[in-house]
Amino acid sequence: MAQVEATTERVVAADPETVFDTLADYSGTRAKLLPEHFSEYEVREGGDGEGTLVHWKLQATSKRVRDCLLEVTEPSDGELVEKDRNSSMVTTWRVTPAGEGKSRVVVTTVWNGAGGIGGFFEKTFAPKGLGRIYDAVLAKLAAEVEK
Repeated sequence: MAQVEATTERVVAADPETVFDTLADYSGTRAKLLPEHFSEYEVREGGDGEGTLVHWKLQATSKRVRDCLLEVTEPSDGELVEKDRNSSMVTTWRVTPAGEGKSRVVVTTVWNGAGGIGGFFEKTFAPKGLGRIYDAVLAKLAAEVEK
């Protein structure tokens, strides 16, 4: 099994604290940032950053749906980590300053891919598809914090 990684980033016109707080607000804003690929969104514990347990289904393709139950941690300033209890998938959100009143948001998802020919296709195509999904999340994030 090879590790598969998808990374997307965007600079948004808002300070890092505002951007981070918006991403960490699982009981409020976060649901509004999710495109149609996400369904059955539910906060099961917490709701604000560290200690949150959140559920959703992620439909990456017409045939591929992941049932995700994510534990949220904040290992360092400006960093949110979502570890899926149902798989090896880990998504890390990093928010850093990017000049006056701007922030760089980088989202990276890694997981253990399948073996064989299926794994080859997963490693080849999944990062692009997931990148498009998270690009949509970042676009909604920018629209939310740049109001």
